[in-house]
Amino acid sequence: MRALAEMLSEHKKGRAVGICSVCSAHPLAIKATLLHARQTGGHALIEATSNQVNQDGGYTGLRPSDFCLLVHELAGQVGLPEGRVLLGGDHLGPNCWQDLSPEEAMDKSEVLIRQYVEAGFRKIHLDCSMSCAGDPVPLPDEIVAARAARLCEVAENAWQSSGGEAPVYIVGTEVPVPGGATGDLAELEVTSPEAATATIEAHYQSFLARGLERAWPRVIGLVVQPGVEFDHHKVVDYLPGKAAALSRAIENYPHMLFEAHSTDYQTEQNLKQLVRDHFAILKVGPGVTFAMREAVWALDRVEREYFPEGQVSDVKRVILEQMQRDPKYWKSYYTGEGGSLIRDKQYSLSDRIRYYWSLRPVTEAMDKMRKNFDKEKPPLTLISQYLPDQYRAIRSGEIMFDVDSIIIHKIQEVLCQYSGACSQ
Repeated sequence: MRALAEMLSEHKKGRAVGICSVCSAHPLAIKATLLHARQTGGHALIEATSNQVNQDGGYTGLRPSDFCLLVHELAGQVGLPEGRVLLGGDHLGPNCWQDLSPEEAMDKSEVLIRQYVEAGFRKIHLDCSMSCAGDPVPLPDEIVAARAARLCEVAENAWQSSGGEAPVYIVGTEVPVPGGATGDLAELEVTSPEAATATIEAHYQSFLARGLERAWPRVIGLVVQPGVEFDHHKVVDYLPGKAAALSRAIENYPHMLFEAHSTDYQTEQNLKQLVRDHFAILKVGPGVTFAMREAVWALDRVEREYFPEGQVSDVKRVILEQMQRDPKYWKSYYTGEGGSLIRDKQYSLSDRIRYYWSLRPVTEAMDKMRKNFDKEKPPLTLISQYLPDQYRAIRSGEIMFDVDSIIIHKIQEVLCQYSGACSQ
């Protein structure tokens, strides 16, 4: 993780530099990220979360080694050198096993961490903040830190046996839970400097207690709440003044910066200010798949206006039917009825649609859309109507006129905001 160490060093010297971390397991989101890194000359930092990818397959069906193989295969396809691909694991801990006893959940977390490191992930977010069966709610810092140190020891042993670059670690967690708020948000409480310092010190003591002194300098990031979040249809914007004291607190730790989660949908100016205020690792997940969904919905309209009714792929209908058939990924998020529920399922910023792209009926419908566009190109005037930016990119020769190129370009519009913020 030399690239992250160099970024941290430059940032500590006063340069407003950072890095964007894309948390997505969708091949098109990954490919867009890799292409963007090749085009901008930077690194692609791609992370899998514990619920996406784990020893049981997660909701993607991918184990850590499968995810690594997928990313590196796609990097080879787009011509991005292996040394510019950085792999991270997000929220690695008992997140998927909160209904088990603490010991059972931690035993599974050890397997998770070991498989991630052995597969080649070298940026590891140790997150043991969630309460398991019988645990107090919320967990005190001391228990969270002790469990994180236990997992760090597993990661260190896995690295020593598998070789390669030494892992770097992220500790702490954000509020609310990963993936966006489940309810309506008005305002967020920014983490206090005292709470941030207490989290760091608790982890430091727990690392020392396990003899992990050599690993501690590789704890490069702390996850806190800088006051950014989104709910179904609105974004809580970053307000630098509210986070000023928190921002200064990290200056006392030469080897650490902040990692900002849920930065999806922030303006580019907000992202730039976050980086200036030491939130130098910017995480984005639903924001990229939201852009992908926008592109697919637009392409669905183009298809309907051009191809005969019996020939269209009907992607939009297919994916909404799959959501209705199996509501487990959105039911606890969307509580409205009627038109409100219909809007939330399609357009909520939490983008629960992202859990359904890999289902066979959806992938088959997407393949049919690709074949339609490959066999006969709709008039560019239809692309101009529904995807004007992608129309201009096609006309200028920047991208090919095909489904995947259009979707990837739409995703890269989001990534451009992040790369702009991280290289001021």
